[in-house]
Amino acid sequence: MDHIHILAINPGSTSTKIAVFVESKQVFLKNIKHSTEELEPFASITDQYEFRKTIILEELKQAEIDINTIKIIVGRGGLVKPIPSGVYEVNDVMKADLRVGVLGLHASNLGGLIADDIAKSIPGAKAYITDPVVVDELDEIARISGHPAFERVSIFHALNQKAVSRMYANNIGRKYEELNLIVAHLGGGISVGAHRKGRVVDVNNALDGDGPFSPERTGSLPVGALAKACFSGTYTHDEIKKMICGKGGYVAYLDTNDAYVVEKAAASGDKKAALIQDAMAYQVAKEIGAMSTVLNGEVDAIILTGGIAYGKPFVDAVSKRIQHLGQIHVHPGEGEIEALAMNGLLVATGEVKAKIYA
Repeated sequence: MDHIHILAINPGSTSTKIAVFVESKQVFLKNIKHSTEELEPFASITDQYEFRKTIILEELKQAEIDINTIKIIVGRGGLVKPIPSGVYEVNDVMKADLRVGVLGLHASNLGGLIADDIAKSIPGAKAYITDPVVVDELDEIARISGHPAFERVSIFHALNQKAVSRMYANNIGRKYEELNLIVAHLGGGISVGAHRKGRVVDVNNALDGDGPFSPERTGSLPVGALAKACFSGTYTHDEIKKMICGKGGYVAYLDTNDAYVVEKAAASGDKKAALIQDAMAYQVAKEIGAMSTVLNGEVDAIILTGGIAYGKPFVDAVSKRIQHLGQIHVHPGEGEIEALAMNGLLVATGEVKAKIYA
C-alpha cells in the first residue's frame, strides 16, 4: 500500500503555516507571512481564501511536491457551530457557516475552505477540519454564568489541548479517556481546560473576556467598571472589543504582545514588567486551581503548553503556586500543525471515523 500523504493548513491572522507529512513524518514545513499591504485589498477574511490558496499551491510547487500525491488535507477548524471534539469532513453546510462566520470571522475559518478547494482538484483527495476552537463538551453546570442573559460558552485552544493530552497519555501508557487533566495553553490567548475522561467539561472563553489575561487579551474584567466604560461615551463598541481582544493584557500594560520581551525586561530589573508578568502567572495559577475543584481534586496531571511555556521564569512562577495540586508536565509550543496531520492520519488509517457536520 502507498504511504499516506497529508497536507496540513493552519491559517493565522498574518500568516499561513503549511506542512506535508508522509504518514507521521514531516517532510515539508513553511510559515508564509502576509503583510498588511497584501491583505489590505480584501474586504473580509473570507475574501482572502483564493489569495492564500494560490500562495500555498505555489509554495508546494517550488518545493517540488507533487500535489496529486496528497490524499488527505486537514485545515484548521474555524468558528463553526459548537461541536464535540473530533475530525469532520468538510461539507457544504460547514463551508456555508465558515463563509458567513456563524460564530464570527477569524482567519482559521479559511482552513476548511482552502482544504476543500485544493482537495477538489486532486482525484480521490478528501478535506477535513479537526478540533476547532468552538469544540463544546461543557457540563451543563459550567454554562451557568449568574444571569440567564449571559451563558458561558466554550471557545479555547481545543486542537493543541487535545493533542498534548493524548500525547501525554500515550507517553505514560494510558488512554486519554482514562485520565483527569488540567491543560493550560499559554499563548496570545490563554485557555485553561478541565479534561475529565476525554471531555473538556469546563474551560474559560479564551477569546473575548474570560479567565486569565494574556499578552493580547484582558481575560475577566471587573464587570461594573466595564459596564461604566461602555456607556461613558469615551469608547465605541469596536474600541471596547479591541480593548478586550487585541489591545488588552501585556499590550495594554507594556505596549508589547511578546512574552519574551517582557521576560527579558523583567530579568533586567524593569519592576513594572516583572509585576505584570507575575500577575499573569498568578491569574493562570488561580484558574488552574479553579479547574482542580471542577475535577474534585482528582487530577492526574497538569500540562503547561503553548509558546509562553518556553519561558522558564513564567513556568516557574505558575508551578510554585500549583505544585500541591498534582504532577506538572511542561510541553512548550503550540504543536497545531502536527496535531492536524496526526488527526488526518488517524482518519486515513481507520483508527478514527470522521464525523458529519450538520
